[in-house]
Amino acid sequence: MSANAEKTVRDLAVEVPGATRVFEKLGIDYCCGGGKSLEHACVGAGVSLQEVLAALETGKKRYAGQGDEKWQSHSLTELMNHIVQTHHVYTKSELERLDQLSTKVASVHGQNHPELEKVRDLFLALQKDLIPHMLKEEQVLFPYIEKLEDASRNGRPAPTPFFGTVRNPVKMMIQEHDTVGDLLRELRSASRSYAVPADGCTSYQTLYQALQEFEKDLHQHIHLENNILFPRAVALESAS
Repeated sequence: MSANAEKTVRDLAVEVPGATRVFEKLGIDYCCGGGKSLEHACVGAGVSLQEVLAALETGKKRYAGQGDEKWQSHSLTELMNHIVQTHHVYTKSELERLDQLSTKVASVHGQNHPELEKVRDLFLALQKDLIPHMLKEEQVLFPYIEKLEDASRNGRPAPTPFFGTVRNPVKMMIQEHDTVGDLLRELRSASRSYAVPADGCTSYQTLYQALQEFEKDLHQHIHLENNILFPRAVALESAS
């Protein structure tokens, strides 16, 4: 697929090898804001369209065969297992670690750096949203999609879920993803893009580095669901 200004960020993220790496580096929202055209997204991120197009072309050659386009040919069950085992496991583990680390850093440096209170509050809001969100996916939505795929594969009628149609929980999950995306942007702003002050100790540096990695993983996590899993699940149900 060739990159151009009219393509949506979502399509490019899915089909162009290395695109998510480019978008992450340049601050282009490819998960919650994936429905925008590349041109619109570049304006919002304050970056040159030509710079992004050039980076996408370079990335396409460098990361050929390593992009997320592979998940279009894998089963939905394989994709969900990857999401749970890779992203959910990481998120749960990091939420616990970052809870303790953010408390420690705020207690030591909060007097000189009052923004840490805001950082801590935003992190707690993320934690409050993400834990039940992942539980709903693991216990309700993902099991239904797996049953839906199994029925389709074996020529059986699609199961009737208590929520009516897969579109309903998908819509809810996307709305919750949007909330998480807003919190991540606020967190980056409150931390001044995770800039550690001159008097920041090792724990301070560790916290901000970990939050950046946490943000990056959540972007990829949400991208796989919003841009690949959910559209494929809706299409599968419609075809059943």
